[in-house]
Amino acid sequence: MIVRERPSFVRLFFILRGSIIQRIFPQVALVMALTGAIVWAHAVKPGLVPAFDGAPFALIGIALSIFLGFRNNACYDRWWEARKHWGHLVSVSRDLARRSLLIEVRRPSGQAARARLLRLAIGFAHALVEHVRPSTATTAQGGTALAYLPEPERAGFGTSRNPPDFILRLIGRELAALRADDTLSDIEFGLFDAGLDQMAGVLAACERLRTTPIPFGYTLLLHRTAYLFCFLLPLGFADVLGWGTPVMTGLVAYTFFGLDALGDELEEPFGTLPNDLPIHAIATTIEINLREALGETGLPALPQPVDHVLL
Repeated sequence: MIVRERPSFVRLFFILRGSIIQRIFPQVALVMALTGAIVWAHAVKPGLVPAFDGAPFALIGIALSIFLGFRNNACYDRWWEARKHWGHLVSVSRDLARRSLLIEVRRPSGQAARARLLRLAIGFAHALVEHVRPSTATTAQGGTALAYLPEPERAGFGTSRNPPDFILRLIGRELAALRADDTLSDIEFGLFDAGLDQMAGVLAACERLRTTPIPFGYTLLLHRTAYLFCFLLPLGFADVLGWGTPVMTGLVAYTFFGLDALGDELEEPFGTLPNDLPIHAIATTIEINLREALGETGLPALPQPVDHVLL
């Protein structure tokens, strides 16, 4: 996610970090080069390369803009939904740290039981990052999550098809043991179990967002229409704008291809592109909150953006 102050009017045109221009520059350059060739050919041999009325292109451009807006709204909804689920996970984790204080004062062993619960919750947050962002370099080794699991459970975590759900089962087992020895009453157990249900809901929602992309037909139709429109656009304005046509078509291509590329980033909110969600930073925040609740020191630093990007 891009984290930076709003640029001034002058700097606005020179910012590259976080700008989509780096991804779409080849397409924009291709459109401008093709436009220059069409303008030259029309000037040299107007009978071979004719010009057309620009009115139909205006109508197609309006329709394409509406379609682009629809797709980008759908992609942003996915991005914002994912952010809400991760924000909810932060809230549920902090609730667990607060409610688990009663476990600590009920039994002499309560402090250790509370520490196991909160460490498993930390492991769940990190395991969820590695589950929905499989490009994470530490995935093969279990990553940060492995360090928060009890030693006997690490082998099962490594072989699980769904590591975050494996940790939820461990948390459920801990809660069941606390209910069995009457550390928790029925009502208290129900409150803890409701929080566990919410964590499971976050996991299921993130899996749904990761495995269910926007229907491919929308993307295919949009790509085809955008390319055809930009390639044919100079034929409608070569007579009117002359050698200014490449600049105009370049601006149009920048807008259409830029919105398309930005939609691609927002469609996959758990990726590692600049505009994707900072889920690793959120998991680290949960780790800091829960370890602080346990009274630990030597906590990791709060996540900071690198070159204005926080992931």
